[in-house]
Amino acid sequence: MAKNLAKDAGNDAIRELGWWRAHRFLILRRLCQLSIIGLFMMGPTWGILQGNLSSSMLLGTVPLSDPLLVLQTLATGHWPEVNALIGVTVVAVFYALLAPRAFCAWVCPLNIVTDMAAWLRRKLNLKTSFKWSPTIRYWLIPVILLGSAVSGSLLWAWVDPVATLHRGLVFGMGAGWILIALVFLLDLVLVEHGWCGHLCPLGATYGVIGRKSPIRIKATHREACTKCMDCYNVCPEPDVLRQPLKAGDKRVMSQDCISCGRCIDVCVPKVLEFKVRPNAD
Repeated sequence: MAKNLAKDAGNDAIRELGWWRAHRFLILRRLCQLSIIGLFMMGPTWGILQGNLSSSMLLGTVPLSDPLLVLQTLATGHWPEVNALIGVTVVAVFYALLAPRAFCAWVCPLNIVTDMAAWLRRKLNLKTSFKWSPTIRYWLIPVILLGSAVSGSLLWAWVDPVATLHRGLVFGMGAGWILIALVFLLDLVLVEHGWCGHLCPLGATYGVIGRKSPIRIKATHREACTKCMDCYNVCPEPDVLRQPLKAGDKRVMSQDCISCGRCIDVCVPKVLEFKVRPNAD
């Protein structure tokens, strides 16, 4: 099969597998993201999920804390409250036992924005202007912690578009839309997958947490690959697919994978699937 154009990615899957199968993980992710936003919005009424993505309480008893925020708090020289320490432990253990960067694809509301920018860029055949190193996000973590230590404040909390969007959706956006629009434009015309794939330090933090996570995307039927390139075209981190589709370990072991499942959705010969990590062969 000849390589497909980026703007046509997924069309073969819709035609051969049907619309639902070609979008199932995308739809499930959107339902998960929107449901979590809805639970936060109904927090005062239902009491299921109260607070925000930085600090929240599940069912009124289980604290949940943003790992990067807790690290910044420690960097400022302040010891977090007990609930915050319990919350970050719960979150870290949960995602470490789940799948790499599952937060990014299944919870983070900004993923909806960056996915839309990527889809529009493909459909309009737009060429981005710059190439950045994907390691920038990992370097940003110590920079943010150092800045928090020097300033004595939670530095990233002032400019975090993930928290800004979530707070805006739950409590009202205000001028926060400007920051979200800038992220959208970054991904659309400046750098391909600029935010999630290059800059987001929160995503990098979850990448480190989930680097040994058991659930992985695996090229189980690698020999059936037709090299149509649809999985590369829709993947937010396309470099993670190169090794599993060529030789050696068939699992996507890179901590940069966001476990979104879009590569599975668009693969007509069903080369890829989610598998538990011990299944290496």
